[in-house]
Parts: sequence; structure tokens; C-alpha cells
Amino acid sequence: MYPMMGDSTFLLLIPALLLAFFAQARVSGAFAKYSRVHASRGVSADTVARMLLDRFGLNDVRIERVRGELTDHYDPRSKVLRLSDSVGGSSSIAAIGVAAHEVGHAIQDGSGYSPLRLRNMLVPVASLGSNGAIILFMIGLFMGLGPLMNIGILLFAGAVVFHVVTLPVEFDASSRALKLLSSTGVLSANETAGARSVLNAAALTYVAATIMAVSQLMRLLILARNRRN
Repeated sequence: MYPMMGDSTFLLLIPALLLAFFAQARVSGAFAKYSRVHASRGVSADTVARMLLDRFGLNDVRIERVRGELTDHYDPRSKVLRLSDSVGGSSSIAAIGVAAHEVGHAIQDGSGYSPLRLRNMLVPVASLGSNGAIILFMIGLFMGLGPLMNIGILLFAGAVVFHVVTLPVEFDASSRALKLLSSTGVLSANETAGARSVLNAAALTYVAATIMAVSQLMRLLILARNRRN
């Protein structure tokens, strides 16, 4: 994702890279810490997810397991909530918090939450922008093809918009999750605070990714300007 590392514009990415490393360390640390603390009710994360989904009439949303660690996600196309092996069968505060967060996305989908719908529409644009924009830009940069550089910048700008839209979607899902865990009594007040620590740490990774994308876009704009001068 970060070509042309020899030029001085790479310095623009250093703060974002540092934040990304910090965010990843924080989420890993918080998840590890609260994975060792089990909720007093002793129910597993997949059981909590099913209960919360049913509470909102989302009986058609299936819960499946997915390999990996922190690979949990909600798929709005197939109406499937996928929980990783480290989350699904665990009764830890961390696992329950992560599962409730994904339920928050399912509730967003079921209620027609506008930012989520917009993000889903932007997925193809973001995928194309992330995978092809830099390649097109580099070809245009080295061959002196201004239009090709512009296409690359526009495609990458679409990926940046996706990152920006993702922020309120993720924050809202976490907010919904914490309110549900508290109001339903799944977690006590102290336990909810632990889940909040995990979700706040996870939210920081999205902030870091957005700042990185914006920084990279600024870099492309500067490189394009310098190439034309």
C-alpha cells in the first residue's frame, strides 16, 4: 500500500503508522486482559448474541463460526453474524463485548441505519480503490501520464470516503452494544466497563486506518503536483 518509500513525502505517513501500531497494541492488550475475566452470569458470547438478536426480532440472522482471532463480523448480504473461535464459545467480558458489537451492526442493518447502508454501497469502490488506485497512480507517475494519476487519486479518494463513513458506523455499533449489555443485565456495571475498554481500543484501530488513508491521499496529491511542476 505504501510505494515510493524513498521520497520525502513518506514522512507524512509516519504519525499515522505510529498511531496504527499503538492502536493494534492497545486492542491486543485489552482483548487479552479481558479475555481472562469471565462474566459473572457465565453465558457464552454466542448465546448472548442469539439472545440480543432475538430481542430485536432478528431471528433470521444466523450465527456462524469463523477461523482466526478477532475476525468477527456481520455480513449484511447473507444476514450472518460470524464469531471467531476465540469469541464464540467464550464467556469472557472481551468476547461478550465483541459479540454484542457485531449484534449492533445487525441491528443497524435491520433498522436501515443510513451510515451502514452508505458504507455497504461503498464497499466495491473501497475495494477497487485500495487494490488498484496505487498501481494506476504509480504507472501514471513514472510515465508522466497525468490523467492516469488523476484516476488513481479519485479511486483512492473513494477508499478514503469509505474509511470516514466507517467511523460513525463502528462507534454507533459499540454504543448500542454497551447499552444492551447494561440494560439487559448480561454484564454488571464493572463488567460493562471492561467491555467498553475493549471496544474503545478496537475503535481506535478504525481511527488509525482513517488517518492513514487520509495521509496517503495527501501524499498522492503532493506527488502528483510535484510531477507536473
